[in-house]
Amino acid sequence: MKKLRLALIGTGFLNSIVAQAYLDGYLPEYELVGVLGRHYEKTQAFATKYGCTPCARIEDLMALEPNYTAEAASGQSVVDYAETVLRSGSNFIILSIGAFADARFYQHIQHVARSVERKVYIASGAVGGFDILRTAALMSPITVQMGGKKSPQAVARTSLNRVGLLDITEPTEVFTGSTKEAIAALPTHVNVAVATALASAGPEDTHIRIEAIPGFVGDEHRICLNGEEVTTDLKIYSKTSKVAGWSIVAVLQNIVAPIVF
Repeated sequence: MKKLRLALIGTGFLNSIVAQAYLDGYLPEYELVGVLGRHYEKTQAFATKYGCTPCARIEDLMALEPNYTAEAASGQSVVDYAETVLRSGSNFIILSIGAFADARFYQHIQHVARSVERKVYIASGAVGGFDILRTAALMSPITVQMGGKKSPQAVARTSLNRVGLLDITEPTEVFTGSTKEAIAALPTHVNVAVATALASAGPEDTHIRIEAIPGFVGDEHRICLNGEEVTTDLKIYSKTSKVAGWSIVAVLQNIVAPIVF
C-alpha cells in the first residue's frame, strides 16, 4: 500500500513526540517527508534526527507534496500557513487552535478547505469530549462553562502576571471571561478552551475562569455543559504537555483506521 506523505510545521517538543512516534512504528501508514521550523539550524537538526527534509519556507515544504501537514508551532503559524497548505493539496492538522478564535479567519479557512476539497483536523490537545459536546449542541441550546488551574509560575510567564503572584498562599483567580478574550490574553495557553468552544457554544459564548494554585503541577481543565437533554461535567488533568503531541498521533491514526472513534 502506498504510504501517505506527512509534513510537520514546528520543531519543538510536541512535534518531536509525533516524529518519534513515527520512528517507533505508531504511524506505519505514513512517510515523514519534511519539516518546517522558525530557525533553520534547529530545523536541520530535527530533520537529521528523524530522517526527513528540512525546509526554510512553506513553499519548500509543500513542494514535497504532503497528503497531511501537522502543525505544532503557534497560532501565528496557523494564520500564516493554513491557506497555503490547503491550496497546495494537503490536509491540515492543527494543534494551535487559538487561531480560530477569530471567527472571520475560522470561516475563511472553512471556505478554503471546502473549495479545494481538503480537510482541517483539530487535534484535541490536552482536552477531550468533543463528540459529546458537538452532539449536545445539535440537540438543544447549551451553555458551557470552563475552569482552568495552573501554577503561579506558569501564569507569571504570561500577560496575566501581577505583583505578588508568586507569593500567593491560596487559590487566586487570574482570569475570567470568554474564551475569545482568553486567547487574546494567553495566546499559547488556552488552545484547549478555544477547541472546546468551537465544538460547543462558540468562542464568544463559552466562559472560562482560570485560577493560580500554589504548588500546583501541570494543567487541569473542567468543562461543564448544560442543555435541555444533556449535561456533562468533564475534568481532565495532565501532568505535562506530552498529551498534546500524542493527540496529533491519535488524529493521524484515526484518519487511516478502519474503525473511527
